[in-house]
Amino acid sequence: MREGLVTTPNGRLWYSVYGEEQAKTPLLAIHGGPGFLSMTDGMEELWRDRPVYFYDQLGCGRSDRAADANFYSVANYVEELKTVRAALGLTEVVLMGFSWGCALTCSYLLAERPAGVRGVALCAPYLSTPAWDADQRQNIILLPPAIRAAIERGEAAGDYGDEYQTAMLAYYERHICALSPWPDSLQAAMGLMNEEVYQAMWGPSEFTITGKLKDFDLTLRLGEIPQPVLLTCGDRDEAGVKTVKDFQLAFPSARMAVIPQAAHLHQLERPAIFTAVVQDFLRDIGA
Repeated sequence: MREGLVTTPNGRLWYSVYGEEQAKTPLLAIHGGPGFLSMTDGMEELWRDRPVYFYDQLGCGRSDRAADANFYSVANYVEELKTVRAALGLTEVVLMGFSWGCALTCSYLLAERPAGVRGVALCAPYLSTPAWDADQRQNIILLPPAIRAAIERGEAAGDYGDEYQTAMLAYYERHICALSPWPDSLQAAMGLMNEEVYQAMWGPSEFTITGKLKDFDLTLRLGEIPQPVLLTCGDRDEAGVKTVKDFQLAFPSARMAVIPQAAHLHQLERPAIFTAVVQDFLRDIGA
């Protein structure tokens, strides 16, 4: 592994690359959040035959923080992705987004119409706030009554204290990562989540979106993305299976895989299945 920093007008961005000496088309992973950081778990097989790059978005993980929280926006993160790709020399590339990283990836494709993107993998895709909100409301309805009531009380009162957080942990164990206990790497990553970014973009609540992404929705524009697309989700994912199917049908050229017995972090929960699906896609598109 090699790591380094990309200098941008707004701060330095950490990146790393695995399998740099390999010959196949490089893959650039774009992490979720907003405010999370890059994780390599479940990706190890992918850098056996191609370089796999990771970077932390501004305000996240090992990268610098913005001087002003107002910086954190879709448009600025799109410009940042453009800068990172150029700095890393990724003339030919496959883009792989995770959760919010899928929204960023597709926003970049729509805004920049970039050349050289051989394919796109969208893992546990967030592409529409209205669709995401509807899926999470349905998930809440299906929770045990005590957990559901605690979440609803917190949402109604704007009180995200201990009772709400305990209920949220139960929700996360169902829909974020079903492994028990959570791997140390995930627990460490969750502890490094930058709430300033999350609140600017999303808001204080997982379910009531009040940040800059409140009205975000790419559903009607997915048909403008010409690259071959792979969508993946877990069968108990926050990204609902039916919603992901709707996204698949909206792209001109897309396939979809549902990972069994897995949730939002299905690349970590079921890495062998996830890797097989991704490698099959990469082989079929000749990347």
